[in-house]
Amino acid sequence: MTAAGLRIVAAAEELFYERGITSVGVDLIAEHSGVTKRTLYNQFGSKDNLVAAYLTGRDQRWRALVRTTVDSCGTPAEAVTAPFDALRSWSGANTRGCAFINALAELPDPSHPAHRIAANQKLWLLDLFRELAAGAGCSHPATLAVQLLVLHEGAVATQPLPFDSFPESIALARALVRADVPPGR
Repeated sequence: MTAAGLRIVAAAEELFYERGITSVGVDLIAEHSGVTKRTLYNQFGSKDNLVAAYLTGRDQRWRALVRTTVDSCGTPAEAVTAPFDALRSWSGANTRGCAFINALAELPDPSHPAHRIAANQKLWLLDLFRELAAGAGCSHPATLAVQLLVLHEGAVATQPLPFDSFPESIALARALVRADVPPGR
């Protein structure tokens, strides 16, 4: 991607996350990135493609943080709840909740490229929880994965509220994992 393309994506990310995808037009993004609309369209072809690029970059950063957090765990059981620890870290700079949940709400058409990216991010996290639970020897990794995903997404959804749900969410996630790991594992 060119330097102009990187500026466009950076401006789009800030504006889409803070104001919402559907409320931000390409004129505003071009202005904030210091390029012309023509340059924006030459780089991305459409606003839909720009939204997809924004979410793709965000998804790559999120997955990298989660993987680093998982890799730093001392035991497989600790790794199962690592995405909660990653979320706590991530949320310090992301106070408007989950960009992927926001995108799914704003772009309900499953054929929209950004909708697919957002949905795939959630499915990736579900698969990761399942994989980590199986690796920890949990008795019901698929069921536990769904429970952890729902709890994780609930923690994200309550983030903008004036209370911190992370301590309780993390404690509950760890209790669910302990309850599903057979004795001696």
